[in-house]
Amino acid sequence: MNIKPYSKYKPSGIEWFGALPSHWVVKRLRFATERIEQGWSPQCDNQAADDDAWGVMKVGCVNGDQFDASENKALPPELDPKTEYELRPGDVLISRANTRELVGSAAIVPSDVRSKLLLCDKLFRIALSPEVDAAYLTFCLRTRAARFQYEQDATGASGSMQNIGQDAIKNLVFPFPSYAEQQQIAAFLDWKTSQIDALIAKKQALLQKLKEKRLAVITQAVTKGLNPDAPMRDSGIAWLGKVPAHWGVKRLKFVAHVGNGSTPNREDSAYWDGGTYPWLNSSVVNQEQVTNADQFVTPLALSECHLPRISPPAVLVGITGQGKTRGMATTLLFEATINQHLAYVKPDEAKASVGFLRRVFDMAYAHLRIESENGGSTKGAITCEQIAELPIPVPPLDEQVVISERIDMALAKLARMSDNAKSAITRLTEYRSALITAATTGKIDVRGWQAPQETV
Repeated sequence: MNIKPYSKYKPSGIEWFGALPSHWVVKRLRFATERIEQGWSPQCDNQAADDDAWGVMKVGCVNGDQFDASENKALPPELDPKTEYELRPGDVLISRANTRELVGSAAIVPSDVRSKLLLCDKLFRIALSPEVDAAYLTFCLRTRAARFQYEQDATGASGSMQNIGQDAIKNLVFPFPSYAEQQQIAAFLDWKTSQIDALIAKKQALLQKLKEKRLAVITQAVTKGLNPDAPMRDSGIAWLGKVPAHWGVKRLKFVAHVGNGSTPNREDSAYWDGGTYPWLNSSVVNQEQVTNADQFVTPLALSECHLPRISPPAVLVGITGQGKTRGMATTLLFEATINQHLAYVKPDEAKASVGFLRRVFDMAYAHLRIESENGGSTKGAITCEQIAELPIPVPPLDEQVVISERIDMALAKLARMSDNAKSAITRLTEYRSALITAATTGKIDVRGWQAPQETV
């Protein structure tokens, strides 16, 4: 693809646009639109509407630069739809309320959109002037320049929810070539970004396969061992299945000690000011290993607040919350204490390897979450008692060590592959963004571009 710059440029007067092709103009969106409206958000059912039923769009329907028709809530049958808010093919939608990263997200409603989908009041719908191409403007709305303008105008006391008003949308500044040139730029970007998105999707699919492979490696080694010819027996535990005949199956409490911690009163400075002893919260389970702390408590806190002194090696397990951290585990590599949202598992080193126990918890993640939900808690919690009563396979100690080492080697290889895929996604995403910016600010001339002919 040999695409060159334009032959003549002029100063745009806008720092983030730089020089523009000499025949382009810069104008505020208010001069390129006929009206901006927001929709209707009645009290709706939580589930998405059936394909032949009325639904009200959720603000997330425009996240990710693509319109997602499934992001809707079913309109209750007792409510009459406000049909003036029904979405139409070619509608340009912008989120007016969302997180700082997502507020201002834009998408165009595709030509094959189903009927009976209604605009919500957290979305703007823009009716454009005849000289503005909807697809071109949508690409402009996705640029770094647009994001910069959104962030200048977004309001809201909460860091998690920001708002932009109609005036902020109307005051957005964009460069505009002729209508025909807008269409050409949009066609080029649509074709090129679809290629990039396909590559990103392949890398994301690879990441999911690697994630599944990781769990398969752990589960196979922890429950079946390393000898494929070893005689097997029924463990008597449904979620464990068969294990090597020479292995034991025991409750965790018979090979390790389980406990948890607390959070000293934040208002008592004697517990925190000048603290030197590491104190950990449940966010550490997002790490493969815990090697440092960013919060510290005082000796007084250790003596008065029922805080355990946990020496390595030990496993830490997240035990509360509806998020993914409940049931996740990590390995503690230095002496520390923990809060009440973590449990620690300290193995009897004559009976259990910490590396093996860590992988047992990786395998038992789904089981522990189900067990904690069966307890009836609306918030989701795993008790120390549930962890202590967890039935686990117990190979001979030397075999545990070898299994743990083999797993670590296999996971390291998978981690490298995963890191490479993530890096590729980052590069592709950055390239996509840069390409959109380059095309919509006239840094490349695509007027003579034609989509390659598909080969049979």
